[in-house]
This record gives sequence, C-alpha cells and structure tokens, in this order.
Amino acid sequence: MKYYTPMNTITKQLFQYLCKNFGRKMFTGQQETPCRGRHEEEVEYVKEVTGCYPAIRGLDYIHDDFEGVNQRAVQWWKDGGIVTICWHTGVNGGGYKDSQNDRPDFEKLLTAGTPEQNKMLESWDRAANALVELKNAGVPVLWRPFHEFDGGWFWWGKDGARTFIRLWRMMYKRFTEKFGLDNLIWVLGYSHMMKSGWNPGKRYWDIVGSDVYDGTTHQKAWKKLWLRRLSRRPLAFHECGNLPCPDDFQKDGCLWLWFMVWHSNFIRENDRENLIATYRHPLMITREKLPAFPGQDGYGDEKASTEK
Repeated sequence: MKYYTPMNTITKQLFQYLCKNFGRKMFTGQQETPCRGRHEEEVEYVKEVTGCYPAIRGLDYIHDDFEGVNQRAVQWWKDGGIVTICWHTGVNGGGYKDSQNDRPDFEKLLTAGTPEQNKMLESWDRAANALVELKNAGVPVLWRPFHEFDGGWFWWGKDGARTFIRLWRMMYKRFTEKFGLDNLIWVLGYSHMMKSGWNPGKRYWDIVGSDVYDGTTHQKAWKKLWLRRLSRRPLAFHECGNLPCPDDFQKDGCLWLWFMVWHSNFIRENDRENLIATYRHPLMITREKLPAFPGQDGYGDEKASTEK
C-alpha cells in the first residue's frame, strides 16, 4: 500500500484496517453536539436505542474548544473507538456563524507576511498544537478540515476552487512540515454538489467523501467519485441525517467506508427500528466489533488483532 501523507505506525495500522474493509463493510459514525455539557447525548442515545456504540465519533474544534475535544477524543480512542475531527471556524477562529459570515481579502490572506495571513496562521497553529497533543497521546485522527468546500457557504470556498486548493495545501504543508503531524488521515470532504476542479492533488489527502441530508444512500455522489477515478482511495459518507434501510447501501452499490449521522435532532429524527436494524446489520461495524490498537483498552488480548 502506498502512503501519500505522512503516517506514524499506529496511524498506518488504522488506515490499513480501514482500507481493508472498504467495499466490504461500513463503519457506523455519530457526530457529537458541540453544546457544552451535552457532548455525550448522541452516542449514549445510539447505545440506548441499538445496544451498540458507533465505531467512529465525530468531534469539532468549533469555538476553539481544543481542550475539551481532545479530552473526549483521547477517551474515545482509549475506549476502543475511532476519532474524526472537523472544524467550523472563522478565518481567525470562532464558530459556525464565523465560518459562514467571514469574507476575507483572499489576496492578503494568501500573501506571506501580511497581518491577515499571520492572524489566520495563528488560528491554524492553535489547532495544530491540539493535534500534536493527540499525536503525543497516541491518537490517530481522521482529519476533515475545510469541509463542504465546493458548496460556497463557508469562507474557505467563497473565492473558488483555486483559492481553496491553495488554502488546503498551505494547511497540509504547515501541519506536516512545521508541526510534524503524522497522526492525521486527511479526509477531503465535498458537499453534495460534488463540483469538479476542487481536488488539491492526491498527495494531499487519503480519503475522499461527500455528504447529503436527503435520506438516501447518496448514490449520485458515489458514482461521481468513482468515475473521477478517486475510487482508488476509500470513499466516505461523512455527514448525513436520516439513514436509509441498511440493505439499500449494498443494493445501490455504494458501501461507503463510513456514515456519520449529524448531531442533535438529526439522530433523534431517525426511525428507531431502522436505526436498530442498521447498527445490528452484518454489513455494519460498531465500536464493539473493532479490533484494539496500541493505546486502547484490550490491546494485547484476542481483540487486538487488526486482521478482523
């Protein structure tokens, strides 16, 4: 297997395991709410309804909650789960409204040494330092920055594909070269639009995906990704709302690497019986079915084999 982004030993083991299961199984995923004091509601709701925990927990560095997210990420990894992190942020930090409302001067933002770029990089460095903490804790991360970039509703997509590609490559180089982050599996996350011309280049990411909230298996996006010859990498359904019948993924020929139901009302609006059927379906991998990796509880016993 050829690796394009730098990966340490644990991260390679996880990536190999994910790739081995792509096209054969789907990993269950659940995004947590960013609301303070309510972060466990979604995963505990899934456990209550289905009897299982999701294999992948989605977190968000939104509102610069680096400390809190890291604490939950470390615990989730230790408990035997997989971590993915996205980041709703303004140009210089902040939250969801900033990510949508910021309208920077992109020429200044992309010019080395300007106050605008320096402030942006200071914000990036806070995230990078948080990811270094996870690296030192032995936690690999499915890192999904600048998500839904081709939609145009977040600031990083408002100046078109060329600017987005420059931003993505700038972050990639800074994180890998300056901060030595080799615990990241880079996830290139399209919106449902799947516009062409937004690919920063295969050396800059490991997994590609798309999202939609229409209750389907997202077959249209699957076909577009496949036809663009991106199928050599795993394809992820990295955000969704109501899940379709689990058999539909196989029937439609799109066994995504994972699905990720969004937080708050999105998970509760799912039909309970279908949610149970999904989590108990033989195609689906829950946290209970994951092998143990170094640094996780149970590593060294029979569950430790990543050959499952």
